[in-house]
Amino acid sequence: MEAPLAFDYMVIAAFFVIGTLFVLVTLAMSSMLQHRSTSDEKLATYECGSEPIGPPWVQFRIGYYVYALLFVIFDIETVFLYPWAVSFGSMGLYVLIEMVLFLGILGVGLAFAWKEGALEWR
Repeated sequence: MEAPLAFDYMVIAAFFVIGTLFVLVTLAMSSMLQHRSTSDEKLATYECGSEPIGPPWVQFRIGYYVYALLFVIFDIETVFLYPWAVSFGSMGLYVLIEMVLFLGILGVGLAFAWKEGALEWR
């Protein structure tokens, strides 16, 4: 016998309410139990004991971000590729074509990044 649709929505609502209450209770307990003290040391910008040298805003080269984004893209590719490779025997030709298409799109993106010089460390 299948559960009614309203029961499914009640389970989702219960998880939402319990999750919300958990967050609110945790924040309230943290607010009540925290140690509040202010001093000149606590209000200082840096608490590590050394005075800062130079301006606080340092500009980073965009190359660092491009490398990070490329790493994330190809790391996620690996996350999708591994389960596919493990269960490849039980899947059909359609899944193979889809994975070749997926890898092709990523290959085109890599070729474009390479052509634009995004992989050169200058």
